[in-house]
Amino acid sequence: MNTTQQHLLISDIREDIIMLKNGGGALILQVSAVNFGLLSDREQIAIISAFAQMLNSLSFSIQIVIYSERLNISSYLTLLDRAQQAQTNPMLSKMMANYRQFIQTTIKENEVLDKKFYLIIPLYRLELGLTPTKISLEQKIKTILLPRRDQVIRQLNRVGLKAAQLTNQQLAEAFYNIYNGQFEENIPAVNQIAGRIEVNLKEPQSIPNKPPINIPKLPPAPTPGNSVEPAPVRTQASRTHPFVVEELEDNV
Repeated sequence: MNTTQQHLLISDIREDIIMLKNGGGALILQVSAVNFGLLSDREQIAIISAFAQMLNSLSFSIQIVIYSERLNISSYLTLLDRAQQAQTNPMLSKMMANYRQFIQTTIKENEVLDKKFYLIIPLYRLELGLTPTKISLEQKIKTILLPRRDQVIRQLNRVGLKAAQLTNQQLAEAFYNIYNGQFEENIPAVNQIAGRIEVNLKEPQSIPNKPPINIPKLPPAPTPGNSVEPAPVRTQASRTHPFVVEELEDNV
């Protein structure tokens, strides 16, 4: 009975390196992306020039793979449902329900894709030559591929891209996803979100007692039967002047 493994070129995955059935090997780097359309003309030209310099500096072949898959949010919606059920605040629960409806409608009406960018560094059997044992072959593959990996990562950093080598587990998950279709993302249980979300308001602080303000009492208003003498008006005393002015009599 034919199986899928008979049609694959991969024989094994050891120390984050893919061993091929034809005697070669390869390693895979996952590379970040840059929103090229939002950059200015000068920045776009700089990135193109840096990428061209990287390609010209390589003395070996590389492969660029763009993998697109439809975003699966079923597990994320389940997470929101659990968080909403554990929520005791009615206002927050209503907001979470509206948010869930918005996410579900957006994914349903628009085809949201998740793109991943991979850079593969292959090593062909002809580059290895004759090797006596399988162990020496694997060691030679590792010795040749690791310096190439470091060179590519260093050149990508000049372009503004970050690259990381896929581990054994990540390689297995990537190939399983490619050959078997989509799979649900593993999202941890809602242990941290299940707690109550409370808003603690500070109690208003009491204002310290201030001494009372003494307001002078006004005199009573005069009535027809009770006359009140007006208070004497104080005028400012005349200033003394050092000179005395005498009135002169006209002597005719």
